[in-house]
Amino acid sequence: MNWLFLNSGKGDAAFNMALDEALLETAMQTGAPVLRFYGWTEPAATFGYFQKYAEVAATTRLRPLIRRPTGGGIVPHDADWTYSAVFPPGHEWHLLKAEASYRCIHDWLRLAFAELNVETELAPCCKKTLPGQCFIGYEKYDLLWHGKKIAGAAQRRNKLGLLIQGSVQPPPVPLARMDWENAMRAVAEKQFAVTWTDFAPDAELKKVADTLAQAKFSQPAHNQKR
Repeated sequence: MNWLFLNSGKGDAAFNMALDEALLETAMQTGAPVLRFYGWTEPAATFGYFQKYAEVAATTRLRPLIRRPTGGGIVPHDADWTYSAVFPPGHEWHLLKAEASYRCIHDWLRLAFAELNVETELAPCCKKTLPGQCFIGYEKYDLLWHGKKIAGAAQRRNKLGLLIQGSVQPPPVPLARMDWENAMRAVAEKQFAVTWTDFAPDAELKKVADTLAQAKFSQPAHNQKR
């Protein structure tokens, strides 16, 4: 199976969310899964599509606050390793139930860390102390290192495809982000029989992302909609 790989580098929070949504909107035309790695030009926080803005704003001092196209809780972004995975409609990942795809994405991360001799595990159940904050406590199938959550994800599945947005708070061990990214790709080759093709957004995709960033994700009307 051919999958596409996109390392888009650092972007501002609104554009990062916009490009992920644009990849979902164009997944059918793209026709293949896309794995994207990206970073942040400034500290920010994203929060789940269904969360209440006032509660989020009172919980974190990070700004800007951007509403994600996916669910989940508050995620701080600064030194985290952020990724997204987009699957076109009808793909086997798109056909999975939400819990199954959540487990699959974090098992992929677990195997990547194992490639780097870092032992992690999937949370067997839940431990929530402050609801609404992604990295306080953990949910079933979150990725744990020594009992502490280091990776979480949120999903959006619709007729356009499946978008998974994930954040890794790297464990305090000598580990380079590039090595982890390479391990993610290597695991996909072995576990999912993937071959990789580098992906560069074309003019149409860039236009969709730019429009979403300016007209939606940077607008208070969207971020404070509930």
